[in-house]
Amino acid sequence: MQIFKDSGALLTGHFILRSGLHSEHFFQCAKVGEDLHQITRLAELLIKKLGNIDCDTVLAPAMGGLVIGQEVARQLGKRFIFAEKVDDKLALRRNFVIKPGEKVLVVEDVITRGGRAQEAIDIVARAEGKPVALAVLVDRSNGNASFSIPCTSLLEMTFPTYERDKLPEHLKGIPAIKPGS
Repeated sequence: MQIFKDSGALLTGHFILRSGLHSEHFFQCAKVGEDLHQITRLAELLIKKLGNIDCDTVLAPAMGGLVIGQEVARQLGKRFIFAEKVDDKLALRRNFVIKPGEKVLVVEDVITRGGRAQEAIDIVARAEGKPVALAVLVDRSNGNASFSIPCTSLLEMTFPTYERDKLPEHLKGIPAIKPGS
């Protein structure tokens, strides 16, 4: 948590999350990515928490998972690929291929509902690869994100989220911003 605070990655205000929900807190993990020593440390901690992970490849959803995914792959000595948005859906591009039976670790920065992480898992499954686990820096789902593979998070933070039409009074007067994921 201290790494996130020190880097300015934990923001407060009125935010619209990628999920469409509103929140008073936002994790801008890209701020941590400005200091590669911190990314190295976060990856070390995440890998330690994963334990003995058996994978061939690390896949990260762009944009948020790119830096941490690449560092996890580097430390594990594994191939790194990423999925990116095409018409607001994740897809493999740049001639990335997942082979049938290939064991893939999916790495993401933050999950709230887990939509992008699930899209990445589905990409692996459609390619007949084997998604073995999901690793995330911050799980802010309050235990509500559920996956068919084991999910390991470095940090679990629970901040209230709100539907647009169910905002608390104190947030209604603050303009909502969408910092980007």
